[in-house]
Amino acid sequence: MTTTPAPSVAAAPAAAATPSLLATLAGHHYTDPEIFRQEQEKIFERLWFCAVRSADLERPGAFRTVRVGRESVLITRNRAGALRAFLNVCRHRGAQLCTEESGEVRRNLQCPYHAWTYDLDGRLVAAPNLQKMPDVDRGERALVAVPLREWLGYAWVCLAEEPPSFEETVIGAAVERLGDAASLDRYRTEGLALGERRTYEVAANWKLIIENFMECYHCATIHPELTEVLPEFADGFAAQYYVGHGAAFAEEATGFTVDGTEGFGRLPGIEDTQDRRYYALTVRPQVFVNLVPDHVIVHRMFPMAPDRTVVECDWLYLPEVVASGADVSKSVELFHRVNAQDFDACERTQPAMHSRAYRAGGVLVPSEHHIGVFHQWVTDRLAGEEVPCQE
Repeated sequence: MTTTPAPSVAAAPAAAATPSLLATLAGHHYTDPEIFRQEQEKIFERLWFCAVRSADLERPGAFRTVRVGRESVLITRNRAGALRAFLNVCRHRGAQLCTEESGEVRRNLQCPYHAWTYDLDGRLVAAPNLQKMPDVDRGERALVAVPLREWLGYAWVCLAEEPPSFEETVIGAAVERLGDAASLDRYRTEGLALGERRTYEVAANWKLIIENFMECYHCATIHPELTEVLPEFADGFAAQYYVGHGAAFAEEATGFTVDGTEGFGRLPGIEDTQDRRYYALTVRPQVFVNLVPDHVIVHRMFPMAPDRTVVECDWLYLPEVVASGADVSKSVELFHRVNAQDFDACERTQPAMHSRAYRAGGVLVPSEHHIGVFHQWVTDRLAGEEVPCQE
């Protein structure tokens, strides 16, 4: 009796390069702990990282700890009202200074191990028996400061010894996408108030989340509510595909809400050409900004492991809208559904990154070709080539 050989289960070959199909990163770029370590070191620890909303630290002594690459960063507001950032490490024996994610101290920061105490500018001000050690230079034992800039109402930190230009690498992302910085400035995000915040634990690599956000080839498949409000997304081209383009609302949609009903009054700074349009931009390496006429949605990603990313999403409105107790649930629900749909898709993709079928990677269709520029940017960063990414 003859038998038919079983089909081969060897790794699928890499797709041939064609004008329509571009190769993606190989599967191990989404699973390899060593690659993730290099990304932490060469991307998240060397570029500006959006850490916390400034208004979350309202009073002197308020603090929050944030994971940036492999470091815990402590951000607090000092007595003069300025935000300061430090590595969250006591200079005595290396204990973590603040073990809670957020909180508030009355005057100083005190290590829970040996009670070394620092003021809100990071200076060592007290320690047991410190008076008996007159040769100790308190300045040399201060907390390690981290550069901090505020933009869009958020505190951005950078762990690099020589931080890159904030104007070129952060504000420049808005120029690349929108055509000019003024188009974003008109939304006056720094003056908006937090209407809702949701945190998502996503079992997927951070790059899968960015890739998903950058394209809309999937929109007709998994985003029925979004394509009802933004019908052009059903054609597969995301707003980020075109410089300066904002996706137009459907004629019957009166607001960016889950059912297309009216939202709130137009933000006072935006122009008529920006009304009834949705704009999106990616600020590498971990921020998404979504702009609509009556509110702004900001996503911050915190990569925790090769297959785990925490995403914090803020919905921002005019202060009077929030203060009035207005019901923002319909506008929140629209993008919450988009988030849930996107993150579910990323979590369905992550397991396949280990598969032999994806060992050589996949392909990008024409409406996704701009993702290839992101892939090249990541590759260049890991190779030590600090080449800017033009979308």
